[in-house]
Amino acid sequence: MDRRRFLIAGGAGAVTLSAAPAALAELEAHDAKPAAGVRPRPTPQQLAWQREELALFVHFTVNTFTDREWGEGDEDPKMFAPTQLDARQWARAAKAGGFRSLVLTAKHHDGFCLWPTATTAHSVRNSPWRDGRGDVVREFVDACRAEGLGVGFYLSPWDRHEPRYGSGRAYDDFYIAQLTELLSDYGPVVEVWFDGANGEGPNGKRQAYDWPRIHRTVRELQPDAIVFSDAGPDVRWIGNERGVAGSTCWASVDPARVPYAGFDRPWVGEALQQGDPYGSVWRPGETDVSIRPGWFWHAAEDAKVRNAQQLIDLYFSSVGRNSKLLLNVPPTREGRFHATDVANLAAFGQRRQALFAGGNLLAGARLRASASADGHAPARALDGEADSYWAPAGDARSGWIEFELELEIEFDLLCLQEAIAYGQHIANHRVEHWRDGAWQPFAWGTTIGYKRLERFDPVRTRRLRVSIEHAYDTPRLASVAVYRSPA
Repeated sequence: MDRRRFLIAGGAGAVTLSAAPAALAELEAHDAKPAAGVRPRPTPQQLAWQREELALFVHFTVNTFTDREWGEGDEDPKMFAPTQLDARQWARAAKAGGFRSLVLTAKHHDGFCLWPTATTAHSVRNSPWRDGRGDVVREFVDACRAEGLGVGFYLSPWDRHEPRYGSGRAYDDFYIAQLTELLSDYGPVVEVWFDGANGEGPNGKRQAYDWPRIHRTVRELQPDAIVFSDAGPDVRWIGNERGVAGSTCWASVDPARVPYAGFDRPWVGEALQQGDPYGSVWRPGETDVSIRPGWFWHAAEDAKVRNAQQLIDLYFSSVGRNSKLLLNVPPTREGRFHATDVANLAAFGQRRQALFAGGNLLAGARLRASASADGHAPARALDGEADSYWAPAGDARSGWIEFELELEIEFDLLCLQEAIAYGQHIANHRVEHWRDGAWQPFAWGTTIGYKRLERFDPVRTRRLRVSIEHAYDTPRLASVAVYRSPA
């Protein structure tokens, strides 16, 4: 999406994000604020969204054919002429990599629409593709449904083609009409992706976006959809396009610090990266990054595709830091993912599975803890249930849990998880192993959240201890797991 010039944070499918465990039955709907003194919790939609871990971005428009990143808006629709468009190939490649949903650039800044919209002639309706009767959005939706994947749409609010851009209400009505088509004609949508790009239109003016109306339209037409932008309201941008969430990363935020998409102040980057432990709303981060240097396909970048190990590194710096990874993979002018991108996605999926294939090496350990709340014994941290957890007794905001095995194990990967259905509370943690008659730390940090992944030199031990040094409310540790990476 390239935010170098503007601060930008900115689906119909068989899969929806409305399902949630019974533990969340009491949670309120979108935009709910917690009661006074109660820390924020996710909605069922937000929780399911984060547990997907991986989504694929698909950047495709006239830029693919002009070899540009941002179009000017004056491109001839006849330029859009993919010769072998195969959305099913996109979906299969995503699935092979372990991705659970896809987000398509239904309209980028150039204003060209990938569906035969009634709002403008600047669309596939006036391209030679499928003799002007094609609909990329429809083919995309059908492909995702066929593969059991969720669908998201990106609809750029900045439109460098539309003459009404910058005219106020007239453009608002135009944009809402486009949004209404996308959210009404293609079935269930799991994510609607907005950014704050706000440059000049063809008349030299800029538009003040009516975000309340935009969000209201999504809520009315797709009430289960997650709404993304740097300002939310459901999930936030992580603050960069490098694929790196903050080493401290709270899902809660203070909405006043980044009040709308495109808001630019010196503190915005820190606010997006780290969140806020005192934040009043739940707004987890989404980490967007491209598999290539650019967001759209360029032949000159065919030898610069991130390999499987580099994608694993992105997984650790995004999902492993309490974020969700949105990886962009752009189709070529043929309308297919390049063979290198497809191969690297599959290798990423295989390598990620191999990391955890040996199972949790702590399974079968004897456990004890500093203290345990009724019904939340240490064994809950090994039962594999996301909403089951160990918690210290009473009002304790700290505590420890120990694991002792019959034989030594060797591991180099740690995974910690909070039971985030009940909020995110842990602020500091430390992990130690018993060696030479003393506890020796090998991993420590601040937040855990949905998932904290750490890699380190191999550790050999029979005993391991996880200490929660400080939490803002009852710490609920859902999972402690260690693994040995394959050679």
